[in-house]
Amino acid sequence: QVQLVESGGGSVQAGGSLRLSCVASGYIYSSYCMGWFRQAPGKEREGVAALYTGVGTTYYADSVKGRFTISQDNAKNTLYLQMNSLKPEDSAQYYCAAGGRWIRWDHANQYTSWGQGTQVNVSS
Repeated sequence: QVQLVESGGGSVQAGGSLRLSCVASGYIYSSYCMGWFRQAPGKEREGVAALYTGVGTTYYADSVKGRFTISQDNAKNTLYLQMNSLKPEDSAQYYCAAGGRWIRWDHANQYTSWGQGTQVNVSS
């Protein structure tokens, strides 16, 4: 089981930037699907971005393409989400998740480990 701890959330104005971090510990396979999800009040959890660590392939939701970048630092067992040009609709609780390398990146129910979340608020 992998333990995940997110940080980096906060409050910013529209157009601003934030970088979320997710530190992984525990039994870490060399090949995982690591994802970022978000959930706003009254809405379903949605996939934002994912990285397949074994091959480095990345995926993004259409709503964040060109603005968000997912990356990893293997030496630090850390996953990042750089968020630029933030919009008020990006406001949500953001979660880091880990799953097997064969899962669909945007299927939340296929991930096996979740962090506690970090809040992002973007004001207009």
